[in-house]
Amino acid sequence: MQQPLEITFRGVPPSEAVEARIREKAAKLEQFCDSIINCKVAVEAEHHHQHQGNLYHVRVDLNLPNKHIVVSREHHDRQAHEDVYVALRDAFDAAKRQLEEHVRIQRGEVKRHNNAMESL
Repeated sequence: MQQPLEITFRGVPPSEAVEARIREKAAKLEQFCDSIINCKVAVEAEHHHQHQGNLYHVRVDLNLPNKHIVVSREHHDRQAHEDVYVALRDAFDAAKRQLEEHVRIQRGEVKRHNNAMESL
């Protein structure tokens, strides 16, 4: 990465273990695609649930030369997790899928479909 990894904790105290996991996952993304300019990760905890513990949301922002990839899961998306490590795994898996798709397009491995109206 051209810029250092940025990690933000909101509503949850910073954790060295969580930060280490984020750095590990970001490094794996960088191994897959070395053109990542920067990566920002926000870990947020939503409190005060009567029937369950804290719900964690993870947002991953990746900037590439011609692409901005954002993975953000909100509570209404049913992607909130009681385990911060599961939330991290799911967010980084989604980011990796989007990054893989971008790399395939850049390499010309994916055929782009023209809009049906454009061909008329």
